[in-house]
Amino acid sequence: MASSYQYQGVGRDRQKDLLAQWYGRLENAPRTGTPVAYLFISGNIGELLRSFGFELLFPEVNALQCGVKKVAGDFILKAEDLGYSSDVCGYVKNDIGLATSGNRGPFGALPKPDLLVCTYSGCNTYIKWFEALAELYGARVFMLDVPYRRTGGEQRQEDVEYVVKQLEQLAQVCAEMTGRPYDPDRLSRSLEYSRQAEELWVKILHSAKHRPSPFDAFFEAVFFMAPIYVLRGLPECVDYYRAAWEEIEERRVHHLGPVSEERFRVVLEGPPPWPHFRNFWELFKRWGVCCVASTYSKVGGIWDFGLRHDPARPLESLAEYAINCYTNWNWELRRQMLERYVADYQADALVIHSVKSCRSFSMGQADVREYFTKERSLPTLFVESDLADPRYFGEAQIRNRIDAFFEALEHRRLTAPRAGA
Repeated sequence: MASSYQYQGVGRDRQKDLLAQWYGRLENAPRTGTPVAYLFISGNIGELLRSFGFELLFPEVNALQCGVKKVAGDFILKAEDLGYSSDVCGYVKNDIGLATSGNRGPFGALPKPDLLVCTYSGCNTYIKWFEALAELYGARVFMLDVPYRRTGGEQRQEDVEYVVKQLEQLAQVCAEMTGRPYDPDRLSRSLEYSRQAEELWVKILHSAKHRPSPFDAFFEAVFFMAPIYVLRGLPECVDYYRAAWEEIEERRVHHLGPVSEERFRVVLEGPPPWPHFRNFWELFKRWGVCCVASTYSKVGGIWDFGLRHDPARPLESLAEYAINCYTNWNWELRRQMLERYVADYQADALVIHSVKSCRSFSMGQADVREYFTKERSLPTLFVESDLADPRYFGEAQIRNRIDAFFEALEHRRLTAPRAGA
């Protein structure tokens, strides 16, 4: 975008700086004596761990960084040489390959964990993943058992209470390991920063309701959402989203957007193919496609549906958050989310990117396609590859499917007035 604008590029540039500083703190943790906790993005209760002085590491973030930097393939092959099946999650194999190759990636050296907190939020692979890491590192493991959102309507209070009891136990473990007592006031201050960042992030997500959209809620969101997942609860996270909102608002005012001419608005279901991310995006951009809502940007929190961390109810709101991540919802709730996105964001089509090695996303997607195609008469594109393993991205085949889909969609637009004549 033109350099004459004041805020353009702020979201990407500051995100890179913040992540570089975070990885720098992780690399220095053994020298500074800072305890390190590993946990997952979905349902992560990082604010509680940080209140005890832990630095946080997220294995999925390492895996996607390896994918973007084109080194995931080697780590995946390393894990397969150790006996991991080709059907195992690509993130898991990347992490195992990374850990058994000196734990140094494109982001620098990674510290060993003092504590592994398995926030089981919709993905049973998490359990075996952290069991493997516990054996590899000899680290202590805490299993946070998060009930699945198996029913619609209101959140079940007994589920929240069940998770709160476990969070109290986790606080005791953290106090034993760090020598710090649980301080609810410190946690509440952190959750206030979380709440402020969440409000700003939702404003950015909702900006895609404008025509043309100033924001791509998938291809750009994957960068903009990083601080709210790995740095949530810190003041610099709030500062980031204030600056990012200025960029998006400037785009809206000046009618700037992620594509030069917005021709199609889509909702996208599924994760990105990280090793081929840029190429995947270009296959859509050439058709003037803007993603106005996505499910992947909710994998770490469904804030645009009203969910917020609450400083007045610290453990309860952490529990509610952990339960309400996208992959922890059943497919009825996910389908309702997609329907709402299609309506609220005036989408022309649904795109489903099904990834080979992530059952949390891919199971049920064929049924979703069937529903939207037959019950809602919504044009739906289904493409397949993988989120981490570069071997499963067939660019020519994917390009052909995307081109054929949008050619048909364009033809449908051109002929629709004649059909109604």
